[in-house]
Formats: sequence, structure tokens, C-alpha cells
Amino acid sequence: MMKVHRDDEGTLRRSRCACAAPPAKTALPDWPRGCPATAAAAARPAGAEPSLDRAGTMSARTLPLLFLNLGGEMLYILDQRLRAQSIPGEKARKVMNDIITTMFNKKFMEELFKPQDLYSKKALRTVYDRLAHASIMRLNQASMDKLYDLMTMAFKYQVLLCPRPRDILLVTFNHLDAIKDFISDSPGILNQVDETFRRLIETYNCLSDGEFQLIRQTLLIFFQDMHIRVSIFLKDKVQNSNGRFVLPISGPVPWGTEVPGLIRIFNHKGVEVRRAEFTTAGNYITPQREGSFELYGDRVLKLGTNMYSMTRPVETHMSGSSKNLASQAKENIAPNPLAKEELNFLARLLGGLDIQKPTGGETGFRLNLFTTDEEEEYAAQTRPEELSYKVINIEATQEPGRRAELFRILGELEVAEPRPGSAEKGEDLLALMDGL
Repeated sequence: MMKVHRDDEGTLRRSRCACAAPPAKTALPDWPRGCPATAAAAARPAGAEPSLDRAGTMSARTLPLLFLNLGGEMLYILDQRLRAQSIPGEKARKVMNDIITTMFNKKFMEELFKPQDLYSKKALRTVYDRLAHASIMRLNQASMDKLYDLMTMAFKYQVLLCPRPRDILLVTFNHLDAIKDFISDSPGILNQVDETFRRLIETYNCLSDGEFQLIRQTLLIFFQDMHIRVSIFLKDKVQNSNGRFVLPISGPVPWGTEVPGLIRIFNHKGVEVRRAEFTTAGNYITPQREGSFELYGDRVLKLGTNMYSMTRPVETHMSGSSKNLASQAKENIAPNPLAKEELNFLARLLGGLDIQKPTGGETGFRLNLFTTDEEEEYAAQTRPEELSYKVINIEATQEPGRRAELFRILGELEVAEPRPGSAEKGEDLLALMDGL
């Protein structure tokens, strides 16, 4: 018999009652030879429990899924704002093409898919700062903060709603399918995205459900202190006023499972001896088919598709939780024991971003994620300092080679100041990384 309860994030959990006999042991499937994520399992003695090293191996496979899904959400938001601000079609297409080209750069993807731990939110935010400014578009600090808040809360909600941990891969495929629609008329960029698709399939399709659960848990730990209210979620009543999500108790059950309502009792030999039925509070249905994990196909799952396809105003609000503010402030002030590794992480990832410099004939423009400039200025003034991503504090070691590499990368992050005399508001070039 299974008991159902909710954890701190509201996620449904199941535990086995003592009265129910344990299921019969089944042999583990033969994993494909050469699967990088299952090499540790092959070396483990038969019957041995997964070690902490095993969990660490799965955590080291989380970064590509986190980056690609957050990047997909970023492109959804930018596409919506480019249309809302009536940016000319040719300029808007160039912005999207430049960002996607940079995001799926071969060298960058090679660095991204190397097994590595997740680092602080500030380190990852720096990568998205760099990525968002890979074209002629510029965002000021308040708009970039709002962009990152929307990205992270949308993906957090998708991770929480995934029926199975493995479905995180379907969410990723939904993001990549939508990205391919953005650049459908650019065969060269499409090839870059398809290459990443193939890399995802090769890396993740061979993982077990338990391994995906470890990845899902790593993602939830990354998001656990983020409770930013988003207007779309609030209006749809899927988020509370404190920024926590409301998870449904009805709907399709995970693929391969049965609709709740039946209890099977087994004897000590594993033979079913009795059944009992019970009434459930939710209205559950069985899914018709499983989503496709191939390069092309029907994903079935809708999580990760573009929720901004219809024009809807989107606002973010801080939840005001003093506990969250304190934890964020502690992250800003406390020395980072992984400072050297974090420095290496930034140097590798940022160094892999091949940013194209605008040619002489191109004019930049500013994108505002708020309705008016006044709202943007107010958001910049009222955002708690503890939650600012503007400055990254890294206690760097005195390693000459690494310091020189980082200084070179940070030098490339400089954004030219707008030329004096520029009369048009849309032509302003705003430097985002002033604090670096």
C-alpha cells in the first residue's frame, strides 16, 4: 500500500506502508555500452547501493538541462517584448538569430556538456547577461533582473509539474522545438540546434528513472529559495501571494502508472491475495501515449511550450519574505569555498561564447521589459539590494594564467556607452555589467 504526502515545496511523495509486501526484485536492464552517465553503475558491485559519488555524477549532468531550458524561456520573453515594442521585423529577427547562434555555438556546447557541478545563481546569471547582449539589443539592469526572474520562475514551475523526472527531457525538447521555429529560415543555425538535440539524446536517453530523479532533485535545490511572484501565475491561480506554487491534484497520471483508487495486497510469496478500492479527492486520467524522445515527434507534454504566444502583460513582484532576503544576503556576503572552481567555470563558459561585434552600419536599441520607462526606473530603485545580481563576489586565487584569462573575458563584457547627441531613445546603448 502506498501513502501520499507533500514535501516542503508541495510536491507529492509516496511511501510504502509496512503492511504491504515489498515488490519482487527485478534485474537491472543492460545499459548501452559507452553511455557516459552509467559508467559508474557498471563498475559498482552487484547489489551495492548507489553511493554519494553516484549522486554527484548525476548532479554533474544537470547544467545542460538547466541552461537550455532557461535559455528557451529567455527567448520566449524577448520575442514577446520585441513584438510588443514594435521593433522592425528585420532587427527583431537579427536579435533572435544572433542570440541563438551564440547560445548553440559548438565550442560553448562542448564546454557546457562537460560534467560539472552547478555553481551559484550569480555565476549562471552572468552567462545570461553575456548571452542577452550577443546582438545589437541592450537591456538595463532592472529589465535584465526582471528577465532572469521570469526565466527562473517559469522553469521552476515546469520542473515541479513534471509527471515523471524523465519528462524534464521532454520539457527541454519543447524549448528546443520552439527555438527551431524562431530560426526556421536559417539552415545554418538550425543545424547548430539539431546538433545539440543529438547531443542531448546521446547523453540523457540512456539514463534510468532514478538517475533522472537525482537530476530533478538537483534542479529543485537550485530553485528552492526563489519565490518571486509572476502576474501570469497569480492570475491563473497557480501561485500564492507568497510566491509558492499551487500544484494540482487532478489530471493525467505519469505515463506507465495507473489511476489511483485500487489497493493490492500481496502475501510473503509476492502473490496477490486481495484487492480493495478507495475514493480519491482528485479527478485522474490515464495519458493516451508517451511523448517522443526522438529528434522529431509529438512531445505530448505541453510543459516548456511558449506561454507568451498570446499577448499578456507580465509583471514580477518580490514576495517580501524576510527569510528569503536573509538567505540571499548570506549568499552575497559569505566567502565562497568553491571560489577557484567558480572562477574556472565562468572563464570556460564565458570564453566559449563567440560574441559577434556589431558592424559599423548597425545601430543598437534598448529593450524595456516594463510597460513604461517610469516603471523600469521604479523597479530599479525598489529592488532589495540583497537580491541584486549586479555584482559577483569571487575570492580569486593568485593564479596568473587564470586571472589573465578572466580579465580578458571581463574586458569583452564591456558595452560601449551611447554616443553623446543621440536623440532617439531607442538607440541608447546601455552598459549592463557596470559592476564587473
